Amino acid sequence: MATANDKAVLEAIFSPASPFGDLPCLDEEELKDDDGRFDAELLAQVRGLERQGVSAAERGDLRAALELFDQAIALLPLRASAYNNRAQARRIQGDTAGAREDLDRAVSLSGAAGRAGCQALVQRGLLHRLAGRDEEAAEDFQRAAALGSPFARQQAVLLNPYAALCNRMLAQVIHKLRNPDAAETQAV
Repeated sequence: MATANDKAVLEAIFSPASPFGDLPCLDEEELKDDDGRFDAELLAQVRGLERQGVSAAERGDLRAALELFDQAIALLPLRASAYNNRAQARRIQGDTAGAREDLDRAVSLSGAAGRAGCQALVQRGLLHRLAGRDEEAAEDFQRAAALGSPFARQQAVLLNPYAALCNRMLAQVIHKLRNPDAAETQAV
């Protein structure tokens, strides 16, 4: 009898491009950060600054966004979320080194757990992938997938050479089954 994990692996192999949200234990929305350790009033203020920063970034005002994220970090330097947000703004601005520093800090502060840890791992995985560091990207995506990110799980599968090989072999078998005449002419 197949376990839920076995079914997830088979689903990933046979449908690497499919969404994984319907698999058990893969709901990113359920991830929570441990914000209870922070002063409630200060946390509310920081969250407000982050929302303003995100709005500024969405309007294209990256300088204002960065200033707001800097203020949030200054108020609660041990909270990972603002580092994630600042990393995104820095990346958009073209400062990938700064973005990477912020993401490393967010992963460290979050303990690579919760929503902030998951988001930081995914963002850092994307930066690694863009830089051609696929092994590092795969590691971050696998860690984020273990936390529940369907996107990270999909990316980890796409970077897995064994899954890619299995998918190619399976595609060839299916093609031969669907097109037996094509298989004979190719073999000749």
